[in-house]
Amino acid sequence: MRPFDIIVGMDLDRGIGKGGKLPWHLPDDLRHFKEITTTTQDKIRKNAVIMGRKTWESIPEKFRPLPDRINCILSRKTGFPALENVLHADSLEQALFKLSEPPFNKVVETVFVIGGGQVYAEAVKNEHCRKIYLTQILSKFNCDTFFPDFQRVFKQVSASPHRIDSSLEYYFAVFQRVSYKKPFSSNSVC
Repeated sequence: MRPFDIIVGMDLDRGIGKGGKLPWHLPDDLRHFKEITTTTQDKIRKNAVIMGRKTWESIPEKFRPLPDRINCILSRKTGFPALENVLHADSLEQALFKLSEPPFNKVVETVFVIGGGQVYAEAVKNEHCRKIYLTQILSKFNCDTFFPDFQRVFKQVSASPHRIDSSLEYYFAVFQRVSYKKPFSSNSVC
């Protein structure tokens, strides 16, 4: 199976959403998200972002699909419109399998899981999840959707200095899986 990373912003209670939306607005975090999920070492390749249907629908229509990335929507519902750079899959496992096959295995450099709560819960448990790119917001927002407990399996390997934006204090951190398994070759098929 193809390895992947997670990118997430969360509050002090591991809250990630409220009422189907982000409960905060941090322009610097949005720039960070775009930079992490679009930057590739090979300029002819793209990254892929995997998200649940509710996360897809929470993105304002004018920003869908997320540009300069292959978007993969997880849903068991049918009838999604055919859009360029948009894949559909029934599960995280099926999405990773599709991204491991031609033509995507030659085009996609890094795969990121970007939400929501159920997708994150499955992704954190998956042994092929290598890293978590975290925006830690040092406030509480009474969220109704949460990121799973991950610190028994992942260790922090870096953190930025604390920042303040929109009166919120936060920092960026990277966590790495303590026991990551096999490397992935873009030429292999799972």
